[in-house]
Amino acid sequence: MSFFKKLKEKMMGSTEETVETVSITNKFKDGLAKTRDQFTSKVNDLVAKYRKVDEDFFEELEEVLLQADVGFETIMELMDALRFEVQRKNIKDTAGIQSVISEKLVEIYEAGDENIIELNLQEEGLTVILVVGVNGVGKTTTIGKLANRFKNEGRKVMLAAGDTFRAGAIDQLQVWGDRVGVEVIKQAEGSDPAAVMYDALSAAKTRNVDVLICDTAGRLQNKVNLMNELEKIHRVISREIPNAPHEVLLALDATTGQNALVQAQTFKEATNVTGIVLTKLDGTAKGGIVLAIRKKLHIPVKFVGLGEQMDDLQPFDAEKYVYGLFAEGLEAESNVEEDK
Repeated sequence: MSFFKKLKEKMMGSTEETVETVSITNKFKDGLAKTRDQFTSKVNDLVAKYRKVDEDFFEELEEVLLQADVGFETIMELMDALRFEVQRKNIKDTAGIQSVISEKLVEIYEAGDENIIELNLQEEGLTVILVVGVNGVGKTTTIGKLANRFKNEGRKVMLAAGDTFRAGAIDQLQVWGDRVGVEVIKQAEGSDPAAVMYDALSAAKTRNVDVLICDTAGRLQNKVNLMNELEKIHRVISREIPNAPHEVLLALDATTGQNALVQAQTFKEATNVTGIVLTKLDGTAKGGIVLAIRKKLHIPVKFVGLGEQMDDLQPFDAEKYVYGLFAEGLEAESNVEEDK
């Protein structure tokens, strides 16, 4: 059975579940349109050019994947998996190859991990989420959209304005707090971020808050200062709430491509990053960066930004993501399979 047909079967739950799943699947499809327009068209050209699956086909496929920022390590693993599958199933022509590629990409992404996109939300007591990332990647917008998601789930949410150095950062977070309808704990610009966190933790405990989302400064000019600041914040949080922060989410701008990997490596060294929020995925033609991040850094992508709307920040789903990369080709293969 093809990848697309398997995905369609998974979408056939109750009517309500089906509508929601189809809606989210379409968000991935729409959000990855820029990547797909370039990526899939080139794969389609390859399939048309090479009727036979041979080494020339694999070499050109590697180049297409590199241009989509899939990452060298992922590509090498994919090529090995494809060659094995082609030999095992005695695949001679390129018809249906996109479905095989899709299945292998999902397997590579999910290898050895269970529930990798699930947030570590506490069933009882306060959950503390620290959000880190350089200025300009959409960190504050991410916090606002996460707050809206949690509030819609029935949780009581509070924000901590820990980016006290960037001009306007506190006001920007307050705008989001007002928009979503959640309280923002803040101090004057230039205050000690750790002191803001202490106040926010005290307020969150007093008000029986379910989720506290903490903004942080995004200065990379001096990595030592950044590391010291994050370590201090971490100490204050863990002293007040054992085992907290429960999540450290790194916001990365998908449009920066390989530069996002460099940022991720820096923050990984500075703090225990538990997940990636990849923003602006809808604005790049190099959406393969999701796979490169996972393979190179071994950090799961937990959320992706697929548009400007409040609900366009979606939990990452490897199957829906890969479908978004190959949508038209997979649907065409499925139709051919049904006609046989």
